[in-house]
Amino acid sequence: MIIGLDGIPLASPKTGIGHYTLELSRALAKLAPQDEFELLSPVPFNSSLDHGPPNLRQVEAARRRFWFVLGLPLYIRRQGLALFHGTNYEIPWWNECPAILTIHDLSLLLHPETHESRLVRRARYRLPLMARWATKIITATEVVKKEIAERLQVDPAKIAVTPYAPRSNFRPLERSDTEQTRARLGVGDCFLLFVGTIEPRKNLITLLRAFADILKTTELRPQLVIAGQKGWLMGETVSYINSEGLNEHIKFTGYISDRDLQALYASCAACVYPSLYEGFGLPPLEAMACGAPVIASDVPTLTETLANAALLVPPKDVQQLARAIVEFLRDKERAAHFSRVGLERASQFTWERTAKLTLDVYINAIHRSV
Repeated sequence: MIIGLDGIPLASPKTGIGHYTLELSRALAKLAPQDEFELLSPVPFNSSLDHGPPNLRQVEAARRRFWFVLGLPLYIRRQGLALFHGTNYEIPWWNECPAILTIHDLSLLLHPETHESRLVRRARYRLPLMARWATKIITATEVVKKEIAERLQVDPAKIAVTPYAPRSNFRPLERSDTEQTRARLGVGDCFLLFVGTIEPRKNLITLLRAFADILKTTELRPQLVIAGQKGWLMGETVSYINSEGLNEHIKFTGYISDRDLQALYASCAACVYPSLYEGFGLPPLEAMACGAPVIASDVPTLTETLANAALLVPPKDVQQLARAIVEFLRDKERAAHFSRVGLERASQFTWERTAKLTLDVYINAIHRSV
C-alpha cells in the first residue's frame, strides 16, 4: 500500500517538526519495506533524502494552490493512497482515505500570549476541525493527550501516544573532537548551551537573568551559547542583553548543522532548557544522548520526558535556575551524575519504537475504514 506523509516541514531548514517528519518517515520505511511511503509537498524540498530507504520518496506535487482543500485530496484519489499522515497539525479537508493527525502541542491555544496573533486565530479555527476530521490523533506525551482530550473535546481512545527520540547522530564525542567546531563558532572551553528558536515560549529571558546574576554574584565566568533561529518578539531579549552588558559573554550561533550541534551538546558544561511549555522536549533529550548534563523547567511534559535524569526547576524562578547552574559548574561529580543518568534515559527512546507505535495506529485506522 502507499502511505503519504506531509512533507511541507521539509521544505525549509528543519526544526523540531521537520526532524520528526524525516526521522519518522525513514523509520517507517525501514520497518515496512513492503509498503511505499511518500513525503508530499506542494513546494520544493529544502534538501533531498540522503541514502534513504528505497521505498521512501519525496513528491513535489504540481498543484500548489489550495493544497489541503483541493490539491492534496485530488492527489490522494488519483494515486490511491491507503492513508495520509499530517505530521504538522494539518490533514486534507476532504478525506479520501483514513487521515492521521499529529498534534505536537497546544501551545497556540493554551499560551496564546507567546505567539503571533494571526497564528493563534488560525489555530483556534482550524485545530478543532482537524481534530474532528482525523481518523486518529497522534501526540508525544500523556500530558498533551489529556490536554487535547479536554480542550478539543476528543475521545481519549482516539488519541495515541508515540514518544519521539533523539536522532541517531546525537551521541557522545571526545572533547578533543569538538575543539575544531568550537573554535570555528567562537565557543570557549566552559559554556552553557541553550538550543531552540528564540521566542517567548522558550523563556530565554529567565535564563539571561539567571546568567546575569551568576556573573554579578560569583567568580564564575562561563560563556552562554544560544543556538537557534531568531523568532519573534526579540526586542526584550536584545534590550536586556544590552542593558546588562552581557554581549561579551554571549554567543549567538544562529541555525547550525547537526554535526555542529552534536559537538556543542557533547562539550557544554550544561544544556539549559527553561521552556514555559513543551509538547515533548526533544532538545534536552538530544543533549542527554550526547552526554550533556541537563537543567530544564519542571513543566509537566518535560517532567514526563526527562524524568529524574535532568535537574528540574520552576520555569520562572531566576534564583533557583542560577543556583542549579552554579551547582553544575562547581560540582563536577554532580554534573557527571546527570550526564550518566541522562545517557541512560535517552537510550530508552528510539525512532524504531516510535515507528512501530505509529504503524500500529495506521493499521488500526485502515481496518476501521474497511
